Amino acid sequence: MNIANRIHGLFQSQFGQKPLIVRSPGRVNLIGEHTDYNNGFVLPAAVDKAAYVAIAPSQDEVCHWIAADLNDTFTVRLNEMKFSEKGWPNYIMGVVEQLQRAGYAVKPFNCVMSGDVPIGAGMSSSAAMECAVGFALSELFKLTVSRTDLVKLAQKAENEFVGVKSGIMDQFASVFGKKDHAILLDCRSLEYEYFPIKMAGIRIVLMDTDVKHSLASSEYNTRRAQCEEGVRLLQKHDPTIQSLRDVSREFILQHQREFDPIVFNRCIYVIEENARLQSACGDLKRGDLLSFGQRMYGSHYGLRDMYEVSCAELDYLVSFTVTEEAVLGARMMGGGFGGCTINLVKEEAVEDLFERMKKAYKIAMGKDLKMYTAVIEDGTALINNAKF
Repeated sequence: MNIANRIHGLFQSQFGQKPLIVRSPGRVNLIGEHTDYNNGFVLPAAVDKAAYVAIAPSQDEVCHWIAADLNDTFTVRLNEMKFSEKGWPNYIMGVVEQLQRAGYAVKPFNCVMSGDVPIGAGMSSSAAMECAVGFALSELFKLTVSRTDLVKLAQKAENEFVGVKSGIMDQFASVFGKKDHAILLDCRSLEYEYFPIKMAGIRIVLMDTDVKHSLASSEYNTRRAQCEEGVRLLQKHDPTIQSLRDVSREFILQHQREFDPIVFNRCIYVIEENARLQSACGDLKRGDLLSFGQRMYGSHYGLRDMYEVSCAELDYLVSFTVTEEAVLGARMMGGGFGGCTINLVKEEAVEDLFERMKKAYKIAMGKDLKMYTAVIEDGTALINNAKF
């Protein structure tokens, strides 16, 4: 039984109602990491792993929510919402709060949630859930929230209620995903362009370190603060600078002596990553996945050495692939400090590569390696009730 059918059945058995079902996908980011909250460029794609929400109006004045995968429940009145130590209800309450602030009339509702986006693997399970809830509420109560507004309010929910200073990429990729395409997103203007991913014979493979991270950790927010500090310093020399995406490599090098060395490293990484991404899009246009893969490695080394958000396990998995002819490129993906590496691998070599990496990783790191393959799929959508 698939996830949509399972939560549909669970909802009916718990609440005696026929719900709407919404699917909102997780994402991979091919290149462009930690550039989104610096108003830079990213290249994500929605995938075939998603969050699912079954939803219907509450039959009393109380919201009743079920996290099916956690076998947990939560009840709350809409005028009594506050941060929960349980964690998962905050993603729903944050979205409700943002809808209310924007003037949308949200009424009490029941919901059941589930999904198959791996938690802590850097595939943005939280953004998938936020977008699923926002889209579901818009459909349920006829709020006609635009997709762009949905992206913005879901990001604000994460920033303000959950407390993670994330950029807008994760929510945008979830909502605007397009099958067999990556999205070149300008995180300042939200202008975007779809790039067909011509990957005949190549698979997107995620290797999961089994090291869990929390994007709400102080390290993530510290990186953002360090980048903002660098911008403030550079604005003294050029007041037109709004973010690091406005800064050339040559300009920051001119002022390197004024920087704390750590802040400089954070800023130069972001500037170089934006340039790498633009070049990588040129590689895709030419169908040159070999060059694209080399830029993935460059991205990882920058994240490891300059931004310092990698870890020994991620570094080991990337280094393992360097001499593998079947691997075109690899790097850590997501916030860092754990999660997955993303790899472009020749299709016929995927299973053999995984078996060898799994054995070596167990010996080197004492942890079990998991593998996910990702297929690029469409974004947030209502599942036709006729299927149930």
